[in-house]
Amino acid sequence: MKRALVRYRKSAFGRYVIRNQKYAPILFFMGGFIFDTLTLGRIDRTYDTVVLCSHMTLLSLTLYFFNLSDDGKWKNIFIDRYSEYFPLAIQFFFGALSSAFVIYFFRSVSLSKTMVFFILLVLLLFANEFLKKKISNKYLQFSVYFFISFTFFTFMVPTLIKEMNTFVFIISGLLSLACTLALILFIYTSSPSTRAEISLKKLISGILTIYLVINVFYYFNLIPPVPLAMETGFVAHDVGKKNNEYIVTYERDEWYIFWRTHNINFHRHAGERVYVFTSVFAPTAIKKSVFHRWQWYNPETGRWEITEDIGFEVTGGRDHGYRGFTYKNNLKEGKWEVHIITQEELLLGVVGFVIKNTSEPNIEGMVKETF
Repeated sequence: MKRALVRYRKSAFGRYVIRNQKYAPILFFMGGFIFDTLTLGRIDRTYDTVVLCSHMTLLSLTLYFFNLSDDGKWKNIFIDRYSEYFPLAIQFFFGALSSAFVIYFFRSVSLSKTMVFFILLVLLLFANEFLKKKISNKYLQFSVYFFISFTFFTFMVPTLIKEMNTFVFIISGLLSLACTLALILFIYTSSPSTRAEISLKKLISGILTIYLVINVFYYFNLIPPVPLAMETGFVAHDVGKKNNEYIVTYERDEWYIFWRTHNINFHRHAGERVYVFTSVFAPTAIKKSVFHRWQWYNPETGRWEITEDIGFEVTGGRDHGYRGFTYKNNLKEGKWEVHIITQEELLLGVVGFVIKNTSEPNIEGMVKETF
């Protein structure tokens, strides 16, 4: 093996790689992102579960190998020959896991306050490329590791036990905290160089701070209730069902509004109902109560007023989400929002629209689509 490695380094390809090794971290980062983008689909697929669990396990092992390499622990064994690649492997797994969570969270996030946590994940994803010179910083290593581990468990535990609520979120966080602290203590007791480099009290305090911040985010509904995800949501003039398909009539937006198809201006004539149609993805076998919370903006008080919560049960398993709708009559003109929430009032998404009364039924721009 050693002779093969020497031959590789002396080859034209090997020399080319060595000359351009400064680009290796970003290539490994991009590799992890592209790999997940092309291969991951549903969190409850066996393939996705195996890939994410493999990434998390290999990341933990690589952190262990990397932090003990300075102690001569792997001297004269095959692991030592590849120790220079451990930082690249750590970056690959950081990139792969954070990109996977970005992909899954993207399905859950609307332009609402839950976007804050999504933005943090995106920043982590792209910041990973800039960690190449600081990856040896053990405080940074384990802080990023814990954040990714926490996110991993909040996805996997509900998917595996087919249940999702606040208690499950707490259990997921505690599992992540226990695993991270166990890894830190194992490395700390095994590695003299690690004991000399870090303050265990300072590191654990940092981990507990991150744990507290994530739970505060959850308390204030700043984290989407993964693995649930709102696939579709818009206001409609009519919703019917035929042969297990929903036929939705809505106003199409202007051609230059390329980021959405439906018009947020709802032209309503007297006596017409206002429908809100949504589809919510849930992993197989998860059943969850979901509510449409109808809210009207009162221009006199400057506040949103809740008019009604209308609920229905989501059943997991369908690729494009469990479809459902609610409707109301005799709504006031003005701004409306329908918040799609769980029983714990965690926010899945928001459907916003403006009601404008008309004397005649609006025909222009009307389309029918099957879901």
